[in-house]
Amino acid sequence: MWLISWASYLAISLIGPTLRYSISWEEPPSPPDATYEKPVIYSFWHRAVFPSAWLWRKTGIAVMVSRSFDGEYIARTIEKLGFVAVRGSSSRGGSKALLGLKSQLEQGNLVAFTIDGPRGPKYVAKPGPVLLSRASALPMAAFYVALSDAWVLNTWDALMIPKPFSKALVRFSAKMRVPAEAANAEDAKLDAQMAEFHRQLQAALERVTRFAEEHVARVGSAEFPIIKG
Repeated sequence: MWLISWASYLAISLIGPTLRYSISWEEPPSPPDATYEKPVIYSFWHRAVFPSAWLWRKTGIAVMVSRSFDGEYIARTIEKLGFVAVRGSSSRGGSKALLGLKSQLEQGNLVAFTIDGPRGPKYVAKPGPVLLSRASALPMAAFYVALSDAWVLNTWDALMIPKPFSKALVRFSAKMRVPAEAANAEDAKLDAQMAEFHRQLQAALERVTRFAEEHVARVGSAEFPIIKG
């Protein structure tokens, strides 16, 4: 565990500085030159952990990390990079983890879900962000980081390890907010409402993934200027 976590940290620290990032938004951020907005509940696919971890290192972002073996070394790695690991998943410790993330939001911090983790299926969003948005009255959004050149591992999530000097395009979705009245709806109506917000989140993730993959080769152009990573 010690060796894996340090090897992961060193790989991110060595390759990360060579990456060329650009950020694209479905709606204008505040401030205009932001690399993220807060407090917002973000979701992204598990396969984009590597480029995400480097770009937002030392920001104190709270990330839900599973209690599995994989989750343990991921937690140790991201904590070395300045993230806050909140332990739990959809199958183990989920309620406690959601409370921990809610507390982070109340402190004005950003939180993020590797939304198809810890074991997949790949590209299928779990409902945690919807539940947290309802409980916190704060918006949720999705993002994806596409890479122009990467090693793709033969893992359940097809984890991407960027090759040095790759281009990386981050695409953020518009924000979505679960309205307060959803918490007071009758059971059947609440189930339908929550299912609809879950569907919107899934659609947003698919949309930003498609956009980033289609446009990553244009990073460095006038439309997708390189930011300081």
